[in-house]
Amino acid sequence: MMKVAIIGAGSAVFAYELMRDILVTPGLESGTFALVDIDPARLELSRQIAEKLIAVTGRNWRVEASTDRTKVMADTDYLINTIEVAGLENVRHDFDIPMKYGVNQCIGDTIGPGGIFKALRTLPAWIDILRDTERHAPDALVMNYTNPMSLTCLTGLRASSLPIVGLCHSIPYTAETLAGYLNLPVNEVKYRAAGVNHLAWLVELTHQGQDLYPRLRELAKDPAIYEQDPIRFEMMLHLGAFVTESSGHSSEYTPYFRKRSDLVEQYTRPEYLGETGFYANNWPQWREEAAEEVRQMVSGEAELDLERGVEYCSRIMEAIVTDVPAVIYGNVKNTGLITNLPEGGVVEVACLVNGDGIQPTYFGALPTQLAALDQQHMAVHDLVATAVLEEDREAAFYALMLDPLTAAVCSPAEIRQMFDEMAAVEASSLPAWMN
Repeated sequence: MMKVAIIGAGSAVFAYELMRDILVTPGLESGTFALVDIDPARLELSRQIAEKLIAVTGRNWRVEASTDRTKVMADTDYLINTIEVAGLENVRHDFDIPMKYGVNQCIGDTIGPGGIFKALRTLPAWIDILRDTERHAPDALVMNYTNPMSLTCLTGLRASSLPIVGLCHSIPYTAETLAGYLNLPVNEVKYRAAGVNHLAWLVELTHQGQDLYPRLRELAKDPAIYEQDPIRFEMMLHLGAFVTESSGHSSEYTPYFRKRSDLVEQYTRPEYLGETGFYANNWPQWREEAAEEVRQMVSGEAELDLERGVEYCSRIMEAIVTDVPAVIYGNVKNTGLITNLPEGGVVEVACLVNGDGIQPTYFGALPTQLAALDQQHMAVHDLVATAVLEEDREAAFYALMLDPLTAAVCSPAEIRQMFDEMAAVEASSLPAWMN
């Protein structure tokens, strides 16, 4: 009987979606959910929705829950990481302090000052989780959903011998979005994608053997289409491929769109299309709304959605258990998979999954202009991972020096001042070596 541990299970809606997917998947008829969260109230809500899902689906699953992961993680087959470390306390600092220096973020959880400091808060806890997993569940496959994705996977792979794959829905969602713009069934659109998480690229996009990029470039001239994704269309028009994360995220991953107020006004739009401070201004409210949504499902006020979602987690388990092959996009160690990105870094590529586990596939070389943008991110990833593993504060500062948006806006002295200010304000959530 399989055992699935979800660490950070208090992220109630996401835990619900992952458990629902597992419970409606063929071949996964029985098992145990081990739910872990440091917040007892949020953990209890996730336990309640798990019990309800099991009852409704009629599957032979049971639930264990604890604020102490070591009490429930023994013999775990699949460990899913969804932790958020001190996010509520610091989401405003991650946005407000950089904004004071002119670094304008929309989401700020993957790279940039917000993403780097989120990593510095998160990665020490992640390393502790992996060490406990090595002791209590040495055969577990580790699936990471926590952002910053590439950084979390890279640090984990350097700190642990466990198999780790990072999972994100941005590539399939982008394919679905483009199929919508093109008015084509998504299952008829073929694509090859690769890069780093949130900055991967659909380098090939075809329908019945025909290249779809000429059509997309024409569609970009239509305001009704362009306005749905301005920054990603700009990236495609000037760099030759569509990027796999939202316009808002993409705007802060490069130096082009947020370094001057006139550019922010020209290219960004409300909400996920680039709104200034969108995540910081809304995340605390979203967090509570998500919990309320689950509470209503538990009480019966809201219906359970039992349709399997797009997340890869259940598909990986199904392919391993049934030995029926599947293809997913995973964040994995670059062992020559993308030839012009750094060896040993973390890249996002197509992976075959079957009874033998997850097998990343060879991609080759990205177009140089796309690889260059990814290489800069991978340098930041390398420095942050080094900072955490070697307790090296200066390496963390160098990472911020190389962040594309920060470097486009600030001088080195200003970046140093911003870094020190963020470290001081967030000191209680950071490892001791950062202060």
